[in-house]
Amino acid sequence: MIIDAHSHVHDPVELQIAALDEAGVDKAVLFGTRPHPERAVDLASLRREMDALTRTLEGDEAAPREAAVREWERAARAYPDRFLPFAKVSLTEPDVEGLRGIGELTPPPDRAETVEPVLRAAADRGGLPVVVHGAAPTTRKDLHTLAALARRYPRVPLVVSQLGGAHWMDAIELARDVPSLYLELSTANIVFAVRIAIAELPERTLFGSDAPYGDPVLARAMVERVTSPGEVRDLVLGGTIVRLVNL
Repeated sequence: MIIDAHSHVHDPVELQIAALDEAGVDKAVLFGTRPHPERAVDLASLRREMDALTRTLEGDEAAPREAAVREWERAARAYPDRFLPFAKVSLTEPDVEGLRGIGELTPPPDRAETVEPVLRAAADRGGLPVVVHGAAPTTRKDLHTLAALARRYPRVPLVVSQLGGAHWMDAIELARDVPSLYLELSTANIVFAVRIAIAELPERTLFGSDAPYGDPVLARAMVERVTSPGEVRDLVLGGTIVRLVNL
């Protein structure tokens, strides 16, 4: 089974299903979103969408999110056979009852320790996987903090998305030493970064697109470009996330 481990709701969601079909992807982990860059028709409209993304990444919890939650719920209900919905929960009072996974969490820069209540709640629920934003504004300090938290909660699969962004070498080194730390490979623009990550962590690297910021066709092609047919490729393209969510 091929699973995109990182995907955000598209508007309309049918665009997302078509992209998954084109990529030969069976299912996608589904995160909610406030910005919709796929709606943009010119630079001005793209800037408006990306401004919403910037506010989210800066930790603006006051920004309206009810519409985004409803949109995510509708998509998950409309395509239950294609989506594995992961919920974004409060960092201070996380409610994880009934969830299959948590994410994508976006703590403020240099404040990754704020996800600890979520990890504690995930551990209490038997070890739910937790996905944390890994690219900017996540810092090198944040990656070290996440690794320390993963050591503290070894039953919780802690997934750092976007291969840790610009700090991908640090992310690989940290994950290599922490068995419960996983790396999701979306939006990596350096081919050998993906190759090295998979070589170092064949059982803890996850194929993901971060669509609509990335593309599942291209993301899958990159994984297949740096792997050979067989067990490792199968794990990266879906086998590992199947295990994490008990699919």
